[in-house]
Amino acid sequence: MSLPPKTDVLIIGAGPAGASAALFLSKRNIACTIIDKAQFPRDKICGDALSGKTVEILNRIDKNLVQEMASDSKFTDSHGVIFTAPNGKSLRVPFVMKKESTVPPGFIARRWDFDNFLVDKIKSDPNISLVENTEIRHYEKREDSILATTTEGKDVSTKLILAADGVHSSFAKDKAHLLLEPKHHCFGLRAYYKGVRNLDKQHFIELHFLKEILPCYFWIFPLPNGIANVGIGIRADHAKKKKHQTKADF
Repeated sequence: MSLPPKTDVLIIGAGPAGASAALFLSKRNIACTIIDKAQFPRDKICGDALSGKTVEILNRIDKNLVQEMASDSKFTDSHGVIFTAPNGKSLRVPFVMKKESTVPPGFIARRWDFDNFLVDKIKSDPNISLVENTEIRHYEKREDSILATTTEGKDVSTKLILAADGVHSSFAKDKAHLLLEPKHHCFGLRAYYKGVRNLDKQHFIELHFLKEILPCYFWIFPLPNGIANVGIGIRADHAKKKKHQTKADF
């Protein structure tokens, strides 16, 4: 879809935050335009876990969304978290499941699949206009509107901007003036492994805190068909101090 010259609400970023915001607005019968620099489906480094909080938010948008996820083979049900301490001892923390619920309390799915699941919903919503392969780089506040300009020089005028394109976006840096604090900022590295055996039968996600890598941690999240998402979270100041060579995505 081409970029409209004017929209009441402009959402930057069609990931889970932006897509959810668009669906919430549509539920209130408020039309909006959502822009993303990528073409969906697209990948993003992530642990792929959808906690009970995520399920709760999706239920608030539309309970049919969670029902669809529960019947979709791309989504694995998940019932808790296993925390493993540096001494090797583990603590199982099950997710709370409401008595009246007929769906799992949590899910695990590739970000590729989950993001595209939500994008398909906004594509089919008449109140939402999705513009892909488009990046906003400049914002100008006017008397009664905000003018957003793409990297190609196209303009769109809006009354309200919802910036959901991450802490490294031009809006976050130039307009919100968000500063990154190394002690509260992490790199994420992730790989998918096939043929993984002996994963938790209830698909608990695993978080391991090993002495050798503290304050970092690594995770193992089970996916369908013997696949596991294995990754590590590295605090930015620690990575710099240890001179880790990392490739990060946010």
